Amino acid sequence: MSAAQQPAGFDPLVESISELAAADAANREVMSLALFGVGICHLVTAIALRPVPIPARALLAIGGMATIGVAALPLPSGVADSLPHATAATVALVAIAVWPALAGRHSMPVLRPQLCMGVAAVLLLLVGWFFVSVVTEAPLSGLSERIAAGAQSAWPFAVVAALRHTSRTAAAAGS
Repeated sequence: MSAAQQPAGFDPLVESISELAAADAANREVMSLALFGVGICHLVTAIALRPVPIPARALLAIGGMATIGVAALPLPSGVADSLPHATAATVALVAIAVWPALAGRHSMPVLRPQLCMGVAAVLLLLVGWFFVSVVTEAPLSGLSERIAAGAQSAWPFAVVAALRHTSRTAAAAGS
């Protein structure tokens, strides 16, 4: 939606999500609000995921707060990068990629340590692809960012859905 409101020439495969929330972006409040909302969702998820070990939840919460920081520290007008914005984005991306590695619990199938480590590895590879594409100014850096961010948002949702299913199944078996 935000990309559609940009002047002609905006290419989501090349340009970053941050450019949609930059100080000089058309209707920047749309993407800023979306980033803020994603950060809040990560925070609420971290608080609510009681079966997940506290260190993993803390890392997810840090990622959520840093995502809010990304929204609060937009790219300045006419500037391609900014240290405060880049710092918030880096903390968010890395924390949200790493939290699954700390979420492993042998007692829960969705939180099997091997699965959690595998998910963290995939998320870190996707974030790494994005970072390399930014540093090398690769032609598909916008695509790499969107894939990494999408995968990072999908995993907490999958964990919540699986834990709800497990809880319902256990409750039905106990009835």
